[in-house]
Order: sequence, then C-alpha cells, then structure tokens
Amino acid sequence: MTTSTRGAAKTPAVLVLEDGRIFRGRAYGAVGETFGEAVFSTGMTGYQETLTDPSYHRQVVVMTAPHVGNTGVNDEDPESKRIWVSGYVVRDPARVPSNWRSRRSLDEELAAQGVVGISGIDTRALTRHLRERGAMRVGIFSGDAVQDDGALLARVQEAPQMKGADLSAEVATTEPYVVPAIGEKKFTVAAVDLGIKGMTPHRMAERGIEVHVLPATATVDDVYAVNPDGVFFSNGPGDPATADHPVSVMQGVLERGTPLFGICFGNQILGRALGFGTYKLKYGHRGINQPVQDRTTGKVEVTAHNHGFAVDAPLDKVSETPFGRAEVSHVCLNDNVVEGLRLLDRPAFSVQYHPEAAAGPHDAAYLFDRFVKLMEGQRA
Repeated sequence: MTTSTRGAAKTPAVLVLEDGRIFRGRAYGAVGETFGEAVFSTGMTGYQETLTDPSYHRQVVVMTAPHVGNTGVNDEDPESKRIWVSGYVVRDPARVPSNWRSRRSLDEELAAQGVVGISGIDTRALTRHLRERGAMRVGIFSGDAVQDDGALLARVQEAPQMKGADLSAEVATTEPYVVPAIGEKKFTVAAVDLGIKGMTPHRMAERGIEVHVLPATATVDDVYAVNPDGVFFSNGPGDPATADHPVSVMQGVLERGTPLFGICFGNQILGRALGFGTYKLKYGHRGINQPVQDRTTGKVEVTAHNHGFAVDAPLDKVSETPFGRAEVSHVCLNDNVVEGLRLLDRPAFSVQYHPEAAAGPHDAAYLFDRFVKLMEGQRA
C-alpha cells in the first residue's frame, strides 16, 4: 500500500475488482493506492472497532450502511494500536462528526494512518456484486495513482489472494504482556495472540482472570510457563490451513486436558486440531447482526462476526477425534455454517464469532462465564 497526503473530497478515485468491474468516486482518507480482499460489513455502527480489528488485516472493507462517520473517532474505542484494514469504502461520509467523545473525523484518522479509501460510490451495488460473485481481490486508486483501467486491473490481478495467506504473526504482539485481573484474582489464562482485540482480555479481567497475552509464535512450553488455569486462542486474519504452528500448540494443550477456549480463528484452529478441514466461504460473515443458535440451550443470539473461512464438521452427529468426542455446538441460522465446537470428553470449546462484542451486541458474553466454569470444574 502506498499513500501520500490526506485526500480532498474532490480528488477522483477508482475501485477496481479483480473480475473487471469498476466503481468511480472520490478519495476518502489518504490519497494513493491500496490492494486487498474486498469484503462487506453489515454493521450500522462500531466502525472504529472494525477498523482496528487485526482480523481485517489485508482486507478492503465495504460498509453496507450508507452513512458512515457520524460519531467521528475517539481515543477510547480502538481494539488495537492502529487501523488494520487495507482500504475503506463508504457511500456517504459524514461531513461533520457529532459526538461528545469525538476527537477528530473519520476521514482525518484514515489519512493520518495512511489508509486509502473511496467514497461516493454505490455500495449497495458493490455489496450485491460481492454476494453474487464472492469476496475477491480489489484495488483502490486515487490522485496520481489513477491510470488506465486496464493497467489497474492487471495490478489487482497480480495482488496476493487471501486463500493460502499466513497472516497471524504479522498482527500479533511480538512480546508477552499481562492484563491484570480486575478485583480479586481468581485464575490465570494464557492467551495466544493470533490477532487479539483489546476488549477480549478485558472481558476476562472483569471475571477475575489475569491474562498473559503471548505471541503467535509461542510454544507449548511458553504457554505452560505462566502456569495457566486455562488457555485461550484468539481471533485473527488469514487462512487457517496455513496455521500449522498454532494447531500444534493447541494439540499440546488438549493432550494435557487444560480448559481451552477459542474464538474465530481459534475456532478454526480447534477444528483443525481435532482433524476437521476448513474451507473459504463465498463472501464470509461480517458485521454485528449475525443470528447464531447455541445448540446446547436452543437460544438464538445476535452476534458480531468477521470471518471468511469456516470449519467443515458434520452438523448432526457426534464425531470421534484424537481427543475424544466432539460436536458442533453453534450454527449460523442464515446458512448453517459451523459457528462453534465443543469436546464432550475434555474441557474445550470454541465459537466462530466475537463474544467480547465491541461495539455490540452482547448476547454472547455468557461464553466467558462458561470458560470460567470450566476452570472452576478443573480446579475442583
């Protein structure tokens, strides 16, 4: 990605999809060029949390909500230290932010961090195109980067694909750090950072858990060096088929029988550790309004998602794995995609979505309590 100064609203910009479809609009954020996988997010709010979610690394996010940026940008809501999206696509950006916590406009924040975006295009048409054709490579070009359409298309088609991308180590912490328990410390958890969001260890800290966040390259010995009561595998970007090291570490945790909880990428890692395959979804699940059923209770939750891959596990039978019996615990009600796994003979489970739910909804917060109960049971 290359960028220059902040993009003025009148600077022409063009979005080029790898199948040749082109959308023309105006620069939003930085002026320059960027490449990534075009995906759409259905949330009407929470754009700041989306932008700073490491799971969006190397993705160009199309906002389906037409009006974006009303509340500006504050210093409290980021989920990491930087914006991770490769590019940003909006239809009608707010001209003036209005919120008591706002410190600057979304346009200014994108420009300051060198994120190339585009505005003034028909995002509904673009979303429908991605739904029909699937997520695909895309380029956004503005200012001097706007050239002959054919040349731009050729450059998009040369960009790397998301399938086969090994990205978690690019977004994870390089050094371990500790998030202390809030109030009385009850448990210690080793959290393997594959692209963790800041709210996730906070949700555990609220429950009296001291969280040791470890790099994606952490070994089984590194995990157990903190003497954990439980082990957590986070969300993150990329193709789970490339994640051989995290899979190996998780298998080491399963062998020891330590309570284990994984979310998003961590769910796909658990699937692979149990012997299931993974596959790329046509256009993925993203946004904060995805309906999921918890099969253990029958309850339907509205949940926050960001995943383009899924676990290939049978929905309606118990499977025998190297670590005992396993079953699908959660399922998406839109398309029957596996949204959770649990072991019946060991204290381990995972979900494909974001129970920390920043910026919402909070239907799935109980999953952290379920993790606590596993650790309580193991201690007893």
